[in-house]
Amino acid sequence: MDSTKKVTNIALLTAMALAISLIEQMIPLPVPIPGAKLGFSNMIILICLYLYSLKYALLVGIIKSFLLMLITGSVSSFFYSISGAIFSALAMGISLKLWGKMFSFVGISEIGAFFHNFGQILVASFVMGNIKMYLYFPILVIMGIFTSFFVGLSVNYITSHMDKINFGDIKNEKIDKRF
Repeated sequence: MDSTKKVTNIALLTAMALAISLIEQMIPLPVPIPGAKLGFSNMIILICLYLYSLKYALLVGIIKSFLLMLITGSVSSFFYSISGAIFSALAMGISLKLWGKMFSFVGISEIGAFFHNFGQILVASFVMGNIKMYLYFPILVIMGIFTSFFVGLSVNYITSHMDKINFGDIKNEKIDKRF
């Protein structure tokens, strides 16, 4: 794949992740958990991992977090967003490389959600200077189990369709798509 096409695709993936994040902020959650979101933009990070590599998935996550801060004006949210994006992308990239044949995108997404929440709690405990922030972690993990299931399931369907239409002439055999 030539570099112009790759740069264009990375820019489009970043724009999609940003748009999904902005839309996601408008969706009210049925359970009022401060700071909790559905995590739908992680679909784009997983797709980026599938199409390219961890390096580009991290790039998309970091740029999305930065642009989200510029658009919303929420500097404090930026630190939570970027830490979650980095932890999540790293965990999903490593999991995909090590266990991609054992897990579908649902399993990889579950791992990513866990580490996304861990990164955010790490920043929260540092910012607030209170280790008791980790008591909030199980609540975020329980919510993340449900939302990341649907994120991973969606990515299974999206990438299966991408394979059928030979999107980008990329065939990634590292993922078990039986689920």
